[in-house]
Amino acid sequence: MKINRRNFLKVSAAASSLFFTGFGIPANANVGKKKNLIIIMLRGGMDGLTAIPIKGDKNYEKLRSEIKLDKTLSLNSDFELHPVLKNFKDLWDQNLSAAVHATNIPYTGRSHFDGQNLMESGGKIPYEIQTGWLGRGMKLANLKGDGLALSLPMPLLIRGIDKNDNYFPVRGDTLPEKEILEIIRDNYSENSEKELYELLNTVLNRKTISTGSRHTYSLALTAGQQLSRKDGPRVAVFEVDGFDTHAAQGGEHGAHADCLFETDSILKALKTSLGDTFNDTLILTLTEFGRTIKQNASNGTEHGYASAVLMAGGLLKKSQIYTDWPGLKKKELFEGRDLNSTIDARSVYASAMSTVFDLDFKRIEKDVFFGDKLQNLSDKLFKA
Repeated sequence: MKINRRNFLKVSAAASSLFFTGFGIPANANVGKKKNLIIIMLRGGMDGLTAIPIKGDKNYEKLRSEIKLDKTLSLNSDFELHPVLKNFKDLWDQNLSAAVHATNIPYTGRSHFDGQNLMESGGKIPYEIQTGWLGRGMKLANLKGDGLALSLPMPLLIRGIDKNDNYFPVRGDTLPEKEILEIIRDNYSENSEKELYELLNTVLNRKTISTGSRHTYSLALTAGQQLSRKDGPRVAVFEVDGFDTHAAQGGEHGAHADCLFETDSILKALKTSLGDTFNDTLILTLTEFGRTIKQNASNGTEHGYASAVLMAGGLLKKSQIYTDWPGLKKKELFEGRDLNSTIDARSVYASAMSTVFDLDFKRIEKDVFFGDKLQNLSDKLFKA
C-alpha cells in the first residue's frame, strides 16, 4: 500500500498520544532509586468542577441544573468525584491518588492556542518561549533525551532536552526511504537536507516498540512496561483531547465524562503495567484552563479559568484534595463567572520535578520558570 503524508499522519493520530523521554540513568549506575514522572495533558479545558465537584454548594447546583452530577463517588467531607473515575477512587482508597483544586497556570485569557502554548512552555507570554518546562527540568537534571514520540508532533512540553526524536517511530523496512524522507521533510522543513538524512537514519535504526494497538489503554500499558525497566525512560507524556465541551457536556454521561473515562483508563493501565514501579512514580494532569460555572443554553460550558490537577502514584504523600478554596458566590468568582485560581499550577509541577528529579526547588524556580516566585509544595504533596 502506498503511504502518503496524509495517510501517514492519519495512521499516527490516536485518541491519546504517548511520548517517552529521559533515559539518564544506566541500569548499573550507582545512584538512588529510579523515579518516573508521567504527565497527562488534557487538551480543551478540563472542567475541574465536573471531575471533583464541591459538596452541598447551592450556587453550584443552581448554575448547573442540567449538567450537575446526581451520582458521585465520595472523597471527603467537602468534595466528591465523578463516577467514571473509578480507578482514581480505588487509588484514593490506597493513598495513591490526590488532587490540587482551584488551580491554573497564570493565564486568564480564553484562547486554546495561547493557553496550551503557555501550559507547555511555562511562560507568561504566548509563543515567547520555544522550549517546555518539562524539557528544561530534564535538562537541569542532566537527563538524556532519546525521546520517542508515538504521535506527531513532539509536544512543546518536552522540548529543550537534546536527542528527543520529534516524529512518529516507524520500522525502516516498512516504507521506502524516499517516502519516509518526504514525510520528515514535510513536518520538519526547518532542518537542512543533511540533518534530514541524519534524522532518517535514526528512524531506520531505532528499536521498534510494540504497542499492541493505538488505543489509550494499550498505549498506557506500553508506557508502564517501558518505564518499569531500570534502563528505561523516566518520563512519559500522554495527550487526551476532547475536553472543550461547549454543548452537551453531560453529567454522569456525555462528552466530558467520556474524556474523564479515557483519562481514568490510563491510570488503570499504568497501575497494572508499572507493577512495583508504581510506588516510585508520579502522575499529574495538565490542562490550559477550566470551564465556566454556569451552563450555557446548549447544556455545555464556556472557557473558564481555574481547574484541578489530578495526581496519582506512590510518590504522593497521601490522598487529599489540596486547595485554598475560593468559593462559588458571584463575588468570589473570577470575572464573576469562573472558579478562581488560588494556587499557581506551576508550583505543583515544580514541586513534582523537585521530587522526581531530585533537584533543588530554588534551582527549578530560577532556571525552569525564569525566576518567578512559586510555592514549594513538595512536603505537602509528595514523599521526599
